[in-house]
Amino acid sequence: MDFLTRVRNAEPIALLIAAMGAVTLFYLVIFIRAMVRDRESGQPVRSSALMWPISFVANFFDTLGVGSYATTTTMVRFFKLIPDEKIPGSLNVGYVLPTVTEAFLFIYGFRGLITVEPVQVDPRTLISLIVASILGAWLGAGVVSSWPRRKIQVGMGLCLLAAAIIMVVRMTVFHSLTVGTTSLTGTRWILGMGGLFILGALMTLGIGLYAPCLILVTALGMTEKSAFPIMMGACAFLMPVAVARFIRARAYYSPAMIGMAIAGIPAVLLAVKWFTNLPMAYVKVLVIVVVTYTAISMLRAARRERDLASDATAAEAQPAL
Repeated sequence: MDFLTRVRNAEPIALLIAAMGAVTLFYLVIFIRAMVRDRESGQPVRSSALMWPISFVANFFDTLGVGSYATTTTMVRFFKLIPDEKIPGSLNVGYVLPTVTEAFLFIYGFRGLITVEPVQVDPRTLISLIVASILGAWLGAGVVSSWPRRKIQVGMGLCLLAAAIIMVVRMTVFHSLTVGTTSLTGTRWILGMGGLFILGALMTLGIGLYAPCLILVTALGMTEKSAFPIMMGACAFLMPVAVARFIRARAYYSPAMIGMAIAGIPAVLLAVKWFTNLPMAYVKVLVIVVVTYTAISMLRAARRERDLASDATAAEAQPAL
């Protein structure tokens, strides 16, 4: 049965993919308009040579469930490619297309040059958790896009530390949850929607949704694989929703956008071939170390800015001689 027939028959997954296509088209329109606007205003929109491999590496591991936000944050801060206050918006604006590619492959599957079987998950659970994350992202982006630099540094630092702890717990406590359900019902369903609402809001801080979503759904009794269409589908919808507010507030870094958006797509296609047989334990340990380092460096930067602000205030308060 072809895709259009499935849409006409109102199959939930086909309708979800059609809606994702519409949201992606909306994103492309506002993204292209933003790039044209920035170029006409004299801002550079050509990405640096380093931004392309950074996006490729980050989205390769993103497809394997490691996440791209923490790894990207670490690399762009190390090479000083994006100002700290622009990182959350840049991550949300720049990584929409790779994330949509992931979501399509894991939810719907594909047969062609590569063959990807969809991961089975209950449509009602999948769609309801995605909707909850969208609502969280919409509310969260409206707040984060107007935050000052130091507040973003503190927020990202604390959330990155939380993500590192979550990944450690997941590897040590929930590492064997390969058996479980593919749906949520009753209280677990309500808890799942509440959790995705919160994670959608936190994602606008640039923390990423993948690691927390993995721990949430496995803690609620679902299989680890069932988290992939949930977290990827959620991000494919909530990122374009958040993007509208980030672009309106110009809370992103124009020179990084094209490299982030394009280089991640082939990385996803390559990584999906590794998904079923690549041992990820060592990679996840490395990511935990990287996330922790980034969190600490972000909090130290926030402390330095606080100290500088305090010194400036004290200097202004001194009477003139």
